[in-house]
Amino acid sequence: MYVVVEIQGQQFKAEAGKKLFVHRINAERGAQVEFDKVYLVDKDGAVTVGTPVVEGAKVVAEVLSHVKGDKVLVFHKKRRKGYRKLNGHRQCFTELSIKEIVA
Repeated sequence: MYVVVEIQGQQFKAEAGKKLFVHRINAERGAQVEFDKVYLVDKDGAVTVGTPVVEGAKVVAEVLSHVKGDKVLVFHKKRRKGYRKLNGHRQCFTELSIKEIVA
């Protein structure tokens, strides 16, 4: 069984027992969080698509940790002008463990 759920403006495929890395959520480590914007539910081949969400469906997850992603280098250059600029960025993520899918 899996669902497609919206977390912080992005859609993720979630299955019970799996881990997800999502954009930083303001929740303590070990806290339970619930997401109720479930767009699709697949129960062993029986697919339910919401209009726009599936009523009564939610995903319960536990916050495992807050981590930073790999460094992304942003390089700007204008040829023949001597203009070069290098900027680095590390995105903050939250690691979630999907505990239960209620559908």
